[in-house]
Amino acid sequence: MIVLYHNAASTCSQKVRLVLAEKGLEYESRSVDLIGGGQHDPEYVKLNPKHVVPTIAHDGGVFIESTLINEYLDDAFPKPALRPAAAAGRHAMRLWTTRIDELHPNAGIITYGIGTRPMLMTRSAEEIDAHVSQIPDAARREQRRSVIAHGVKAPEFAGAVRAFTKVLDAMEQSLSQHPWLAGDQFTLAEAAALPYVLRLDHLAMTPFIEARPKVADWYARVQARPSFDAAIRSQLPQPIIDMFRKNGAAVFADVEASLRT
Repeated sequence: MIVLYHNAASTCSQKVRLVLAEKGLEYESRSVDLIGGGQHDPEYVKLNPKHVVPTIAHDGGVFIESTLINEYLDDAFPKPALRPAAAAGRHAMRLWTTRIDELHPNAGIITYGIGTRPMLMTRSAEEIDAHVSQIPDAARREQRRSVIAHGVKAPEFAGAVRAFTKVLDAMEQSLSQHPWLAGDQFTLAEAAALPYVLRLDHLAMTPFIEARPKVADWYARVQARPSFDAAIRSQLPQPIIDMFRKNGAAVFADVEASLRT
């Protein structure tokens, strides 16, 4: 049995759940409360020293890093294959999973700057400091302080939005050449990219998706797959989505303006 330590709203957790669902794999779910600091629990840190989700335990081993977990799952459970058979196709797929890994830090900036910040700002300064101070990486810790303090006006914010739009532009170009990111089949590249496009949608940044017709079509096709229902729609509470969209709509004009700075 696979044991999955994850969070419903975590982009990296969603990546892994999509692969589990595509392969029809059952797992024991262990939810980690990221806002409550569950990722810093000493017992969890023994499994994942980076204080992040997801983590899987399987066949006596513990595996971290969502991109590597997904490759592990495709090795351990090869049917259906989620990597192209040809070497060139696998290279194209890995270029996408690498690009998404590089994008990932920007997801934290826009998520906390827009979606999570209003909730955190109801807490005391001491509670916010306790929440942030447990992040082990110093640069990420200070970045988190900045976006909680300043929201969309944080110095990091405009760069994060631009990073997302560059990836959307690259997706549009790639999808004009073939139906899926790495070629003619749904691969780990789709599992990697979907949660980040979804995050833009949930933060009311949907016009950025709609402005790119190939990306919008791809997004609709991924959402139509049964794996999306199993991995995302059935697990992500609607109140969280509603909160994110409301908070995003309130600052969308500022988000658009950030691209002009």
